[in-house]
Formats: sequence, C-alpha cells, structure tokens
Amino acid sequence: MTVVHDNLEKTQAKMSAKSVSVFYGDKKAIDEVSIDIPTEYVTAFIGPSGCGKSTFLRTLNRMNDTIPSARVEGEIDLDGQDIYRSGMDVVQLRARVGMVFQKPNPFPKSIYDNIAYGPKIHGLAEGKDELDAIVEKSLKRAGLWEEVKDRLQDSGTALSGGQQQRLCIARAIAVDPEVILMDEPCSALDPIATAKIEELIAELNGRYAIVIVTHSMQQAARVSQRTAFFHLGKMVEYGRTSDIFTNPHEQRTQDYITGRYG
Repeated sequence: MTVVHDNLEKTQAKMSAKSVSVFYGDKKAIDEVSIDIPTEYVTAFIGPSGCGKSTFLRTLNRMNDTIPSARVEGEIDLDGQDIYRSGMDVVQLRARVGMVFQKPNPFPKSIYDNIAYGPKIHGLAEGKDELDAIVEKSLKRAGLWEEVKDRLQDSGTALSGGQQQRLCIARAIAVDPEVILMDEPCSALDPIATAKIEELIAELNGRYAIVIVTHSMQQAARVSQRTAFFHLGKMVEYGRTSDIFTNPHEQRTQDYITGRYG
C-alpha cells in the first residue's frame, strides 16, 4: 500500500509509471510502483540501501535491459507513450531520458569530444560551428565552461572528480534531453564538489524533469520538491519533500527519517 499525499498540486506528468514491477530471475526487486514524474519539480527517491530506488530509476530509461535476467512488468509512459512497447528505439529513448551515474564516467576522449559525441551520433549539428556552440552551451549549463574553456582538447579523465561529474551532466544535456536521471551523483564527491552539483540541479530545475536517487536525506531535502520513500522494493510514500520530512503519514517513513534504520 503506497500513501500518496493528497495535497499535491496538479501537474502534467512528463513520465508516468503504472504498477511497475522488476524481477531478476525469480526475485522480485520492485513491487507494483506507480508514480508521476513532472517537469516542474525535482523528484528525489530515498530509502535504505538495497530498497530498490536505483533499480526503479533504471527502468525509466530501460537501463535494466542490459541485465540479462531482468524483466520489467507494468507500463512506463514518456509523454503518454509506453517506453517498453515493441519498436521503441532505445538509443533515441536514452537521448530523451539522460542518465548520470554514481561514479563519474567520462569517455577516454577530450573534454570537447565527450560533449560532441552525442550530438554527432544523433545528427544534432550541421557542421563544426554548430557543434562548437552545443559544446559551449552544454558546458555553460553544467557550470564548467569557465574552468575548461582553455583546455577543451585535454582528456576528460584528467579533470577532478567533481568536474568529471559536471562533464557527465554536460554530456547528458548536449543531446537536448527531456528528463535527467541521477543515480547518487554526489556519493563519490567531496562536500565542495557536492555543493556545486546541488547548485547545478537547482539551476536545471524546471528546464528538465529531474529525478535523483540519493542516500542522503539532507541532500533530498535541499534539492528536491517531491520525494518518494522506498523500502523493500515498494514505494511506501510519495509527497511534497517538506511534508515527507516533517509530517510523514507512514510509520516506516517516520522511522527511516528519524534514523531508526537505514
């Protein structure tokens, strides 16, 4: 039984999950999760380790397809179209629903080529001038341009961890996505780099539908306006972030937030 707070403003769902379950072989990792993801707010998924929040996040751009034993049931719509329907172009889907992982994973290429790679393969730039403009705009949006504009031909892997993560966000932005999924994007970063990523999330808010999985309740409270609490593969409660943290309806949510487990 999921509690969805009834005081949520009506918003247009960018993505909508309906009774989604995920199996790894016979093991059920996600149990009947339904949630709407709006563009207007940052949505955070919180819960103890192993509760299924990252597994569920990966259903939103079919990353679970890469795991042979994984099976997804239910329906996930992007702008009203089921992303699991046959004939869905998964490469195109992952351009529309970008992902930033826990560990920064720049390509072993130059900073410039990290950003230019996606627009090139998706045919988003006519020539070098357009590509240059996309690279600059993406790096500016990711708050990285001033730091790297004089060394675009340096390897992306030579940057600091926090810069690498912002490079990965710039790379996701470069293909003009509609949704950005972030799977614990700050867990490998120091507090200063974490603060920069959080500032960046605030700046991107409203421009993209953003979903962040975080093990840090403080981070969820800082960056999100909507929070879903997961426990043992179920979504227990979903509502305004401020309500989830100050006035949860479910005892399990209360116990997690007050540190009784997790």
